[in-house]
Amino acid sequence: MTLREDARHLYLQVMDKIKAGIEDGTYTEEEKLPSEYELSKQLGISRATLREALRMLEEDHIVTRRHGVGTFVNTKPLFQAGIEELNSVTQMITQSGKKPGTQYVSTDILDATEQERRDFGMSELEYVTTIERIRTADDAPVVFCIDKAPASYLTLEKLREKSSIFSTIEAASNKQIAYAVADIEPITYHERIYSILQCTPDEPLLLLKQMHYTNDDAAVLYSMNYFRADMFRFQVVRRRI
Repeated sequence: MTLREDARHLYLQVMDKIKAGIEDGTYTEEEKLPSEYELSKQLGISRATLREALRMLEEDHIVTRRHGVGTFVNTKPLFQAGIEELNSVTQMITQSGKKPGTQYVSTDILDATEQERRDFGMSELEYVTTIERIRTADDAPVVFCIDKAPASYLTLEKLREKSSIFSTIEAASNKQIAYAVADIEPITYHERIYSILQCTPDEPLLLLKQMHYTNDDAAVLYSMNYFRADMFRFQVVRRRI
């Protein structure tokens, strides 16, 4: 079936045609697509129709358009998960068939700020442990993590024993982490984090900020996880009520 025989809007047909070309290897990941002139000529469409198709493909994170340079095919995310699931980074990497790893950047025990006392709901909180880590998949850096918890729940010595921040906090607090309240926001260039994750300046990051709570609604862990957006995709299941 040619494009003209399909009853749908032409730009939707063009989107499917380009997607099919990516799937069959005609257009390869991280490579530049033919110029708008060449591509519109190949598909027998106007450049206006092609631009609309490319705009929609960019919204779907399938391609990236760079002004004055061209349109590039994005790498498919290696790691996908539903954000409604409270999975650890280790679980996400393992489920993708990669080997998870951890590199510790820093560990500090600092005086708690007034904001942290409010966030954790502990007016007498004295010290907060802050741990910075690089999470790797097959030795490649993919997530930069900053975790904060009351020092009585989290120390490096306890973490070495348990290997997991979740299990360390649960053992120290004698409570189970049950849920988290999360915010996701895109992050543009940040010199230190981009250097750690080996990103190019034009690659976005996804910042997942989460406060973790126990069954009795006690706040025990605050996390800021910087994910490489070219490798991670999060879905949300929305149900009609």
